[in-house]
Amino acid sequence: MTTPSIPDTMRAGRILAPRRTEVATVPVPTPGPGEVLIEVARAGICGTDIHILDGDYALAKFPMTPGHEFAGTVVALGEGVRLRHVGERVTADPNLPCGLCPECQRGMVNQCHDLVPVGVARDGAFARYLTIPERVVVPIGDLPFAEGALVEPLACVVWGLERIRVHAGDIALVLGAGPMGCLLLQALKASGAARVAIVDVAPARLELARSLGADLAVTPDDLEQLRTFAPLGFELVVEATGIPSVLEGAIDHARPGGTVWVFGVAPGDAMAKVSPYQLFRRDLNLIGTFAVNQTVPRAVAMIQGGSVKVAPLVSHVLDIEDFGEGLRLAQHDPDRMKVQFSFGEPGA
Repeated sequence: MTTPSIPDTMRAGRILAPRRTEVATVPVPTPGPGEVLIEVARAGICGTDIHILDGDYALAKFPMTPGHEFAGTVVALGEGVRLRHVGERVTADPNLPCGLCPECQRGMVNQCHDLVPVGVARDGAFARYLTIPERVVVPIGDLPFAEGALVEPLACVVWGLERIRVHAGDIALVLGAGPMGCLLLQALKASGAARVAIVDVAPARLELARSLGADLAVTPDDLEQLRTFAPLGFELVVEATGIPSVLEGAIDHARPGGTVWVFGVAPGDAMAKVSPYQLFRRDLNLIGTFAVNQTVPRAVAMIQGGSVKVAPLVSHVLDIEDFGEGLRLAQHDPDRMKVQFSFGEPGA
């Protein structure tokens, strides 16, 4: 295969400091030993990117190019790369653990003491090219790039599923029908949940959730329907909004012995009031899950196998020159789902 021509510079969406952004011309990076250079085709905006924009994500280092949900093509190899090849269609686990600390050694690599997240602590995918270690790169085969850029969000869900252990026949409730809520809905059903209800304030999101398999999709004004749907409560309640008050109400919907899963990303200084007595008296589990933990390949397999449909979740596709507008949509449009930046087909 002919090695593609790689330019010296590229356009990148940058966050210079909280609430300060630009689209700048920057050098194309060169892959170091053990790294590959990826030509990005699609990159999605995550809620974490909005927290970085607002200055309330402690791991972020400014100035920086965000973007950690992406898919593209390998176009160059650093010294010592063994398994990846030029022309391969890939995504990646964006969290780079040290592999040496106590948490890494016990398999909790997402809790690494020296974790370096791509698009947070080093430049990410809101640019035409990025470098990343070969060890975290995962092939996507013939998946469309738009779907490949949703592998990482689904991998976050898959890690949570490993922690909470869905049981066959469970009745689940998802609070929030955004992109993550709709991934959670589908993954829960694929994992054995018999019925799943979902709540959101946006009717358009609820309609999409119904099309993706929600057995009940209601607004917060219709919570009486939840009591009819699950009169004994829900074995699993997932908070997928990051809003502390939503978490506070989530516990009321859990069945005795049930689990409340904290999935949504709240600001670092946010607080929620939780009744210790209710946790104690009703034998409840309160579990949080962070990022991914070696679950990217399984997320690829779920999309390839059709158990989770991700293409319908992409509501907006913009050019990187519209970086500011993309961030605005992701933060303020109540009906938007996943906002992605397109860099065209590699080589275009």
